Amino acid sequence: MTQKVAVLGTGKIGEALLSGMIRAGWSPADLLVTARRPERAEELRTRYGVTPVTNPEAAKTADTLILTVKPQDMGTLLVELAPHVPADRLVISGAAGIPTSFFEERLAQGTPVVRVMTNTPALVDEAMSVISAGSHATVEHLAHAEEIFGAVGKTLRVPESQQDACTALSGSGPAYFFYLVEAMTDAGILLGLPREKAHDLIVQSAIGAAVMLRDSGEHPVKLRENVTSPAGTTINAIRELENHGVRAALIAAIEAARDRGRELASGNNT
Repeated sequence: MTQKVAVLGTGKIGEALLSGMIRAGWSPADLLVTARRPERAEELRTRYGVTPVTNPEAAKTADTLILTVKPQDMGTLLVELAPHVPADRLVISGAAGIPTSFFEERLAQGTPVVRVMTNTPALVDEAMSVISAGSHATVEHLAHAEEIFGAVGKTLRVPESQQDACTALSGSGPAYFFYLVEAMTDAGILLGLPREKAHDLIVQSAIGAAVMLRDSGEHPVKLRENVTSPAGTTINAIRELENHGVRAALIAAIEAARDRGRELASGNNT
């Protein structure tokens, strides 16, 4: 792998990506990083052997630029980068809610842009990364983005029009599961279990359920029915979840996340 890749604004997700790429075979000599704080850049150099550079240096040197700064900082970054990004650079954005047109309007005519929404399980190589092409990105550009993000999990190509929905489902998705585990842990404590034991019971149950969903090929309704005996404990619990509108609340929550993604795309960062 001889192409140089630069990760700009290397936070937790950017670092997870670097680590995954190195494990997948990229040479640290071909990886560049930028960070807001010099001590952070030096930390990445020491930990991974990558080369810290400035944002303009990254734009001039790397073949692929991965922009991992926060959405509200993206405009400022592009002002800094634009004079230095040739039109043949591949620009990959990891910013929620910002369309590829935002980058195309601010960079050289014809610059290929790929939009990627990944999630925090990238930290444990179990990310779900959703990939969309801008108007100048080719199949080869998409394949290169898949190669990079495939180092930290699974990838899925979708039309950009579906990005906000995917962000609401998988980008924000881990938080919903963490919220559910938090609530179930509280329930375990209410029922008399120590927090640590409740946590262990719930986490292993979640892992087992996830593996069954992934590997069994069964519909989640069928898997749930297999646990739900007539007049048993599970059906009583499910009845209470339905009585309290948990299904409707979850659907509404994901719609709200989708709507916020659309607001970010329209420039409303408040």
